Amino acid sequence: MKTNLLFLLVLSFCLVINKTTLIAGVLQQKPFVVVLDAGHGGHDTGNRGNGYIEKDIVLDVTLQVGKILENTPGFEVVYTRKTDVFVILEERAPIANKIDADIFVSIHCDAFTRTGAYGAGTFVMGLNKSGKNLSTAKKENEVIFLEENYEERYAGFDPNSPESLIGLTILQQEYLDQSIMLAGLIQNNMVNKLGRNDRSVRQDVFWVLHHSYMPSVLIEMGFLTNKAEGAYINSSKGRKEMSREIANGIIAYKKSISLATSDAQNPTITEEEIKEAIKTSEEKNFKGIDFRVQLAASSKKLDEKPYNFKGLKGVDREKEGALYKYYYGKTSDYNEIQLMKTFAQEKGYTSAYVVAFKGEKKVKLSDVLKNQDN
Repeated sequence: MKTNLLFLLVLSFCLVINKTTLIAGVLQQKPFVVVLDAGHGGHDTGNRGNGYIEKDIVLDVTLQVGKILENTPGFEVVYTRKTDVFVILEERAPIANKIDADIFVSIHCDAFTRTGAYGAGTFVMGLNKSGKNLSTAKKENEVIFLEENYEERYAGFDPNSPESLIGLTILQQEYLDQSIMLAGLIQNNMVNKLGRNDRSVRQDVFWVLHHSYMPSVLIEMGFLTNKAEGAYINSSKGRKEMSREIANGIIAYKKSISLATSDAQNPTITEEEIKEAIKTSEEKNFKGIDFRVQLAASSKKLDEKPYNFKGLKGVDREKEGALYKYYYGKTSDYNEIQLMKTFAQEKGYTSAYVVAFKGEKKVKLSDVLKNQDN
């Protein structure tokens, strides 16, 4: 009885003094737990394009991202590694599972298999529609060959076999929508705020993601094998800027899911919530310009009904020459249209892209972005 009375007195005092302090201090809401995974480490250097060392770059960026989040109220950060040590792939995701983390983010640098490739990309777990384009996943998965007893540990898994990779996709399907939203927010920051070439949000099959029981993404910050991009990513300025925008994407994601359903274990992310997520990020408005996502061009005239467009609402049809062109979304906010493009791609329009209009006239997107003052 004395304990209950004391609690009521303390509670009343807190209500009078500061409602915010009561919420943060007495109720002690669960922090948003982020597991940051710096790829490679130890005797696994990662790629060494132009002489740069991937394991060192991603560790530095990961620690900088973590510091930003640790200084942001409501976050708790756990690292798979904080030093130059080798952590086997099989152990990385279970670190997140053991502590019931909210998200898992793995950070890497890319290396081109074709001359001239450059740009930032983010990946979620899953096969693309054709089952092809597994080159990035193969490269990141091949680190298992550096581990002792990998034959027994990975039970016949072959990073070069599409059949092996397909079997890894099932578990992460439950979190695909949330993973795509997280990846989209990070990707948009790297592209729109840092001017990185957009290699988009894509699905691929990564061992490091497949055992995670939460939304998970893998970031390829850019290509060390590209002379200009490698120098940027390796520079202190580049690392700082990439760290900031990755962290900001994570922060925006946390804000966005607070708008979702009360089922915190597995909220269903809707088109409306994706739009709401934009409000948590800095707007990038272009006055007098309307951005739209072009889904398709066809000689066939379709009714603008959701059932004709994989469930997408608000699709418009316009006649241009002999073709009908179908557009999704209409906004002056470039960040918003980028997320809508990601949403359309996940619905199945993998070749969807952003176009710009000034009034009724289509204008060149690159000119709009280049000439915009802000």
